[in-house]
Amino acid sequence: MRLDILEHGYRPTTKLLFQLVRTFTGQPLPDAARLTFYRPDFYGKRAKEFTQAAMRGPSPWSVADRELMAAYVSVVNDTAFCIGAHTATAALAYGDEAKVRAILQDPESAAIGEPLRATLRMLDILTRTGTVSAAQMRAVLSAGATREQVEDALAVCAAFNITDRLADAFGFAVLSPAGFESGAKYLLKRGYR
Repeated sequence: MRLDILEHGYRPTTKLLFQLVRTFTGQPLPDAARLTFYRPDFYGKRAKEFTQAAMRGPSPWSVADRELMAAYVSVVNDTAFCIGAHTATAALAYGDEAKVRAILQDPESAAIGEPLRATLRMLDILTRTGTVSAAQMRAVLSAGATREQVEDALAVCAAFNITDRLADAFGFAVLSPAGFESGAKYLLKRGYR
């Protein structure tokens, strides 16, 4: 069920911004962005800062890898909006949509390095169960992921487990392919600010 707050309660300047986005892109502002403008002092500002740091801050993972992780966590959570948004963004970042789709469908057989494969396994377990054992974490490190890569992947996982739950709770509208492509271009150019 789509919650009504995504349609109402914005300041006049924010409403004008929404109209400008639609005018210039031909697409509505995605609900994920709309939500950050609703009570920005409570959620929006902090969410944007955390997600920007996780997705665009310094990291041994590429932007494409982190967008793939966001899409993967969203696949595990079965969150249609975030699957579409981050699959499109990862595909654009890698420049290879087929690669992204293959990884999301079956990371075990996809043509990726072992550190990324082991990290995706760990994100799957953490997202499904809410916990990761010491042995499971050692397996990620043994596969060649560094401590910093694990920490950065955990930040992506946290950001998108929260976003996925909000998307489901608020009933985020699933965009058209053109809408997801437009959003992907924006995210790669501007990030999550």
